Amino acid sequence: MYQEILFSTANGVAKITLNRPTVLNSLSPIMLKELIDVTNKIAKDDSVKVVIVTGAGRAWSAGVDLKAINENIQGGQFSNFDFMEKGAEFIEILQKMPQVTIAMVNGHCYTGATEFLLAFDLAYAADEAQIGDTHSKWGIAPKWGMTQRLPLKVGLMKAMEMSFTTQPVSGKEAERIGLVNKSVPLDKLEETVNQVAEKIIGNSAQTIAAMKAFYYYGASHTLQQGLDHEFKTEVSITDREEFLRKFAENKSK
Repeated sequence: MYQEILFSTANGVAKITLNRPTVLNSLSPIMLKELIDVTNKIAKDDSVKVVIVTGAGRAWSAGVDLKAINENIQGGQFSNFDFMEKGAEFIEILQKMPQVTIAMVNGHCYTGATEFLLAFDLAYAADEAQIGDTHSKWGIAPKWGMTQRLPLKVGLMKAMEMSFTTQPVSGKEAERIGLVNKSVPLDKLEETVNQVAEKIIGNSAQTIAAMKAFYYYGASHTLQQGLDHEFKTEVSITDREEFLRKFAENKSK
């Protein structure tokens, strides 16, 4: 069905694999269109509770495929606005979809791919992974949120150090500075992420969806606005009513 990604679902988990291993899963126009298509479909699928994205081979993604869009680079900007808008659209879908999104960073992750990484709800990396921002190495200005989201994760000075030196950090260092939730040896990465997914699936998907929306609202508003929004927003949660009822009955005995 797809040319540059693999997609499967099982037991409430959707798994997407970036599948251009010979070019380190670099982000092409075709791949972005396919990512948008598949995540839009997942967002409407109530049977899916968690979305995991990983990469084939030795990379999560090396970032934008410069060869594929080389003719569109002018003055440090991509003149292919459709491509840039597609990347921003994918990020927006990730953050608005009700499911929990998890980046399973199995290897190299650079620049545009790092901007994507920053948009996931959760992120787990292999110790061996290398995560970095090379915009200044190539003379390209970021457009997918690097300068806004990276400081929120690692602090302003560390973010600027990563961007200005273009030096990547390992999975272990990414965990230490707050760029990923946890780093484990590569041969334990999939098992670790699957265990996290299982814990999430056991909880109320409707509550998680509401909380996800609250978290992202709060991240772009003041504390007081976030508090007001959380308090005043009515949320209908019906997927744990039986659980609550049984808990109340057991407490009364």
